[in-house]
Amino acid sequence: MNLKKRYLFPVLFAAVAGIAAVNVDNGKYFEIAKNIELFANVYREINTNYVDELDPARTMRIGIDAMLKSLDPFTNYISESEIEGYRFLSEGKFNGIGATIQKIGDFPVVTETTENCPAFKGGLKAGDVIVSVDGKSAKGRDADEVYDIMKGAPGSEMELKIKRPGENKEMKITVKRDEVEVSNVPYHGMLKDNIGYLTLTTFTKDAAVNVSKAVSDLKAKNPNLKGIVFDLRGNGGGLLNEAVDIVNIFVPKGELVVSTKSKVADWDHNYRTGGIPVDEKIPIAVLVDKSSASASEIVSGALQDLDRAVVLGQRSYGKGLVQNIKDLGYNAKVKVTTAKYYIPSGRCIQGVTYKDGVAVEIPDSLRTAFKTRNGRRVFDGGGILPDIYIEAESKSPVVRSLRDQFYIFDYVTEYTLKHPKIAEVNDFRFDDFEGFLQYLEKRKFDGETESDKELKSLIAKSKKENYNLADELKALESKLVAAKKAEIRQYKKDIVALIEKEIAARYYFEKGKIQMGLRNDPEIAEAIGLLNDEVRYKKILKAK
Repeated sequence: MNLKKRYLFPVLFAAVAGIAAVNVDNGKYFEIAKNIELFANVYREINTNYVDELDPARTMRIGIDAMLKSLDPFTNYISESEIEGYRFLSEGKFNGIGATIQKIGDFPVVTETTENCPAFKGGLKAGDVIVSVDGKSAKGRDADEVYDIMKGAPGSEMELKIKRPGENKEMKITVKRDEVEVSNVPYHGMLKDNIGYLTLTTFTKDAAVNVSKAVSDLKAKNPNLKGIVFDLRGNGGGLLNEAVDIVNIFVPKGELVVSTKSKVADWDHNYRTGGIPVDEKIPIAVLVDKSSASASEIVSGALQDLDRAVVLGQRSYGKGLVQNIKDLGYNAKVKVTTAKYYIPSGRCIQGVTYKDGVAVEIPDSLRTAFKTRNGRRVFDGGGILPDIYIEAESKSPVVRSLRDQFYIFDYVTEYTLKHPKIAEVNDFRFDDFEGFLQYLEKRKFDGETESDKELKSLIAKSKKENYNLADELKALESKLVAAKKAEIRQYKKDIVALIEKEIAARYYFEKGKIQMGLRNDPEIAEAIGLLNDEVRYKKILKAK
């Protein structure tokens, strides 16, 4: 390696340290300058003297990640190669082909395509096995590795060699890369009993505009609209300004939605609604779960604090921290936690504190009570506690195995080969459960669970320690197999619901998958019941 290049990074670090040293006016800044210089010196010595050649970017990335790991999990370095992920989180756009890929067995497999995106236009289908990309073998590669070799300028083409279920020969497909835009409001429509529904998946650019359009559309097409179910389940958050504007859809101009407080008082800010609401009267039921975080918690928490909506579901994630993106040069960025946010009642919903980078849970005994506008008691810390708590459906270990080990996915792939088309989502019913069971028999499904793992461990240990337990363990193994078969029939309803969602996704994409999921959703049923019961709805929002 050229010596000039070897010393380039250390010299730059030393220059930064020198500049900082010139401006020191207290011990803290001296320590910063000293430690930057020490870091540069360590890097220089390792880079110059280490026995093997170093990758400068990788070495530095490890150091940066280690430093940030001592803070909180939301302060992250975004390298140039990760910039597309950042664009998606902020804009809902990225350069790609619009396909979800997962490694199943030895090869990556297309598990979902986005309607009208490059993958769809190129002819890719869920179930297609990716053999190679532009001549590079995909065997053994995980999804991230495949996405990396698929990268390229928008408008450029890639050649995929695929193996399609039902076809004997490998196929070649040409896919043109392009900018993919993912809708943050993938579906809105009517449920039953004049109740509307909309789901928001992420708080990316124009989220508030799209939610506003969906609410206006529901109102315009349904004069007898009684209420709206606003689904924020699984929504990990996004842009703060979008959260404020979404609250504004349901509450008047001038309402405080969220305040941010940091270590620098000049950075503190109050965010208020600034526009005319679409509807400040219609009853709202907001659905949240343990994956609803950040901006989702600002919206659900603000609507709860202002007694504007009833929140249903499970306790939300508990992220009351605000991040800002700072440019670092060379198309890299750092996402830094700069403040905590507080919703209208004055509470912060941050679920944990961080000590030396380790999360420390806030016990219930230390949570402080606050009051909503109507005087209802709510608590800080630990996320948003719903007004109506609904126990999360606990799928059996066998049902999880059917889903996570791709048995349902593979079965539906075979199903689509035999069914070129199906009925509309509202009319479709899967009625071949016995056929599914036969498929599992053919595949010799064993659905490995934690019990299976423990039993295998016990068998291995008993052999190693010369215990003669073969007959007893064999009998136990047979009982476990029988119990799992019985469990499949016991959870038939849940399994059919998963199969129907996967089938709907194949024919009607994300919109169809969402529609099908609503039909079998107990939380949706609870929300519909609440919005149809005006007395109960108002009673929940009154001071206790």
